[in-house]
Amino acid sequence: MIGNETTIKYFIIKGISDAPNLQFPIFFLVLVIYLITLTGNLTILVACRHPLLHTPMYFFLGNLSALDISCSTITLHRLLINFITGDKTVPFHQCMIQMYMFGSFGCLELFILTSMSYDRYVAICKPLHYHQIMNRRMCILLASLSWTLGFCEILPPFLIIYSYTCYSSNEINHFFCDVIPVMKISCNDTTILELLFFIEGLFPMIFTPFVLTFLPYIFIINAILKISTSTGRRKAFYTCSSHLTAVTLLYATLAIQYLTPNQSSTLEAKKILSLFNTAVIPMLNPFIYSLKNKDVKRALKLSLG
Repeated sequence: MIGNETTIKYFIIKGISDAPNLQFPIFFLVLVIYLITLTGNLTILVACRHPLLHTPMYFFLGNLSALDISCSTITLHRLLINFITGDKTVPFHQCMIQMYMFGSFGCLELFILTSMSYDRYVAICKPLHYHQIMNRRMCILLASLSWTLGFCEILPPFLIIYSYTCYSSNEINHFFCDVIPVMKISCNDTTILELLFFIEGLFPMIFTPFVLTFLPYIFIINAILKISTSTGRRKAFYTCSSHLTAVTLLYATLAIQYLTPNQSSTLEAKKILSLFNTAVIPMLNPFIYSLKNKDVKRALKLSLG
């Protein structure tokens, strides 16, 4: 220890709430959400294996389901373990790994959603060339690029925060190791890290996927409005409404969570938003996208049948 600076060997995860009477309800709620997330997304993965769903849309949806399972597990498993064991300590290296994986999955999800947006654009605006453009090679290329960028973009800021040697406290005011709560307790100079996050967030990490995700919908909506029949317009809108709903929900929560001031009065609310973002959205995605779809139900019945 040097002055008020402490070399950290482990962190203490504060959790969602300190109130004793809320511990079991929170644990039960998180457990139910996690089990529904696993069941729903595993169901999608099983259904997507059937040849009936060997289409670009379900190829990307399978990637999203695998990602949602991974993201929920990397964040919620520690929360559930803490409730069961009562031990809120996390070794330093495990905390860093969780931080890196969560950041990578967060970036990756934005890129996968961007790929899905491009798929919907081609399906609505260029239907005659859809199978030619969105062939197997293109789908694999977009998915591979998304996974690569997701794990690479978070690497520079992660390496900086991993190099930090001292902290003013070892208590993280969150329910998992997220970068902003960890930065707040660091006694190192975080100026370079904050600048890097600003630059990456402004361009490759958030802003670029945001533009590339929502820009196609300008052309999609324009194309839908040109369809002469109301049945045709409904069918075209149905093919992209689920994706637009999920994307809007995700970006709205990210904006509130990361672009609003980090005042002490809003920290607790942001933890709830983070829970919504890491647990509820992955739980809702299978219902938003596919589980009510006739093709998915048929593929699932044939796969299990």
